[in-house]
Amino acid sequence: MRAETPSAALEATANKRIELAQKDLARIRDLVEIGAVARLKLVEAEQNLADAQDDAILARTLYSDLQAKDWTDSLSQDMVAAAERRVQRQQEKVEQAQKLVDQGFEALYSVEPLQEELTSRQIKLDLARSRVQQMTNVAALAKLEESIAASQEALRGRDDQAPSLEGMEHFDGNGEFKEARDLKIIQSAFERQFDRELPISADGETSLHRALGLDHRGRVDVAVAPNTPEGIWLRGYLKTRNIPYYAFTRAVPGKATAAHIHIGPGSTRLSNAD
Repeated sequence: MRAETPSAALEATANKRIELAQKDLARIRDLVEIGAVARLKLVEAEQNLADAQDDAILARTLYSDLQAKDWTDSLSQDMVAAAERRVQRQQEKVEQAQKLVDQGFEALYSVEPLQEELTSRQIKLDLARSRVQQMTNVAALAKLEESIAASQEALRGRDDQAPSLEGMEHFDGNGEFKEARDLKIIQSAFERQFDRELPISADGETSLHRALGLDHRGRVDVAVAPNTPEGIWLRGYLKTRNIPYYAFTRAVPGKATAAHIHIGPGSTRLSNAD
């Protein structure tokens, strides 16, 4: 017999609570209609049913063992909304009880268990919001992993086919390099391939580039020689992602002081005003 998971057990318990709350609501509704109990009891029964229904939502989401690939925006919205409703209902109970205390109809200690329950529900709301952020981060990481895997697969077996360079190679790509998006992906792929960090020698504007009269903003220089295994791989990877680059095998007057790979479009000339 297959063992029941903790999340499944929680959901089963929540569903049982819904069933009991529905029966209790029907019973109290009948009593209210004949005047046997006050209408306030009907409101309490309706709130108990709503709590049970929201608990069932949390059991399926906040306490579930769903994988990131099975998580959806709809689940996130349902989870946070259920947690928020539970907090709101309890907040109303605390406020009502406090009014009775202020009017002298209840003792102060009667509010304490209600306040403790409110604190518990607020913690669960924080957990729900944290899980949304966690799942969002996991999903983003999964997409990054897929992108890296796809690029590495496309490059598999190409290293020995990459042409040797002499001097400079220029690849236009799609004409743009979005550093905030592209650099992190390139760094992750390089680290996976060579088990070390991408050796960036210049990220954006530097005093050297200004001395050369070049606007290097939005560009990145990597200290790898184009004909080394790292350089051959990086050139191929950039081509696969259609990212423009310049590869220098040696110093080139006015352009490069040493062998490296420049990621991004070519650096423009600084104006006199710069």
